[in-house]
Formats: sequence, structure tokens, C-alpha cells
Amino acid sequence: MDHGVLAAHSRSAPDRLLAVLGAFDHTHPALCLTDISRRAGLTLSTAHRLVAALTEWGALERDPSGTYHVGLRLWEVAALAPRGLALRQVALPFLEDLYEATHENVQLAVRDGSEVVYTEWLSGRSAVGVHIRVGARWPLHVTGVGLALLAHSSSESQETYCAGTLASYTAHTITDPVRLRRVLAEVRRTGVAVSSRQVTEDALSVAAPVRGPGGAVVAAVSVVVPHADAQVPVLAPAVRLAARGISRALGWQPEGRRE
Repeated sequence: MDHGVLAAHSRSAPDRLLAVLGAFDHTHPALCLTDISRRAGLTLSTAHRLVAALTEWGALERDPSGTYHVGLRLWEVAALAPRGLALRQVALPFLEDLYEATHENVQLAVRDGSEVVYTEWLSGRSAVGVHIRVGARWPLHVTGVGLALLAHSSSESQETYCAGTLASYTAHTITDPVRLRRVLAEVRRTGVAVSSRQVTEDALSVAAPVRGPGGAVVAAVSVVVPHADAQVPVLAPAVRLAARGISRALGWQPEGRRE
């Protein structure tokens, strides 16, 4: 028995099930059984048994060609997440208002560890192209929403992040921890985060934090525009207004107005 098989056998049953689900991602939304086995690091017989159980429960679906896809049962479960569809439903009217005011890409995102996860995205017909879709992930420091979320996290969380590797995507990506700390301080001071050409050379995003009932930042909203045409002083108030509206709808009350 080789080391790979031994490692697979040493994993717990939940770990093996999660490995099967983890084999699927945005670049691999459809997989045959052999691909699932390889990507999950499992023997073919183990993968077959787990895939059969997940398919019976509805977590996976098998099409006529024998290819597997993520099943609707997972969507039903995911819909219960308070930072998922529940947040999206509250935020959507304000996101639509922001879209109507700008006709540019509008996004809603939450933090998951060192990454930002996009939970909603409204695309402008003539808007700048972005590498974003619902469920997509990016490092916190390269996006407007990520900067807004990181800036309003604890000091310990910020220091841990700044001490880590800061991935680079363009010549404008922030890779210096000293500069990142200055940017985060500016986000807290102004109430908005601006990410300019950090992911692509042609895009700029303006983001603002969304607060929950207790005042903690739970999400961020942003608008993404072509860098060449960006008017941050015009966009910032609109983004702040949308974030404030979502926050109020979630139950947040500004200081001085709480009953």
C-alpha cells in the first residue's frame, strides 16, 4: 500500500466526505468519479461509496453521461446561513438602488478567514469586466470589500494578516505590510475603502462596511468602475448610503439613536 493510500485511510469519515465535496470548485463544477477520486485523494472504491451516499442524500447529482455536479440539497442547506441568502435578501433592495445610481458592478461580500467571499453581484451591461462571481474568493487586501472588512476587524486580526504573505496580482497590488496598515487606518478614518487596480489594471472599487445589530461589521458592499473614469468623491457617498441602509435593515442603530 503506498503512502497516498495510507494517508487516505488515516482520515476520518467526515474528512473523506468533505474531501469529496471539496473536489468541486468554480473551475471544476462537473467531475467524473475518477476525477473526484484523484482530486479528493481517495481510492476509487472509497470515492465510489461516498459519492453514492452523497448522491442519494442530494448533495451531488449525476447526469446521464455519468458526470457529477453539486446538488440542490446543498443549496437548500446553504440558504440557512445567516451570512448567505438571508443577508442577500435583506441587502438586495439597497444593492439594486446602488446599481440604478451607478449602472456599474455592485457587490456584496463577507469575510471567511483571510479571504473575502462574494454573496451577491449585480453586473452593469457596459461595466468594467471583473473576475467576480457569487461564491468567488479573493485575498482581503486586494479588493475594496476586503479592505473594508479587514480594517474593521480586531487589531490582532489585522496584525496577523499583515504579517502573512500578501499575494500580488498587478504592479499596484499592496504587498508592503506598512503600506497596508496605513491604508486600513485611512479606511477607518473615512468610512470607505478604495482598491485601485489591485486585481486588474483597469478597475477601481469603492466599498463600505455593513454592520449587524450589535454594531460589528458583518459584510461589505462595493461598486466597481473603470479606473480611467473613476470619481471616488461621487461614488463614496452612494456606497456609504447603501451600506448604511443594509445595516439599518439588519437592525443596526447609529450611536445616539438607540432606544
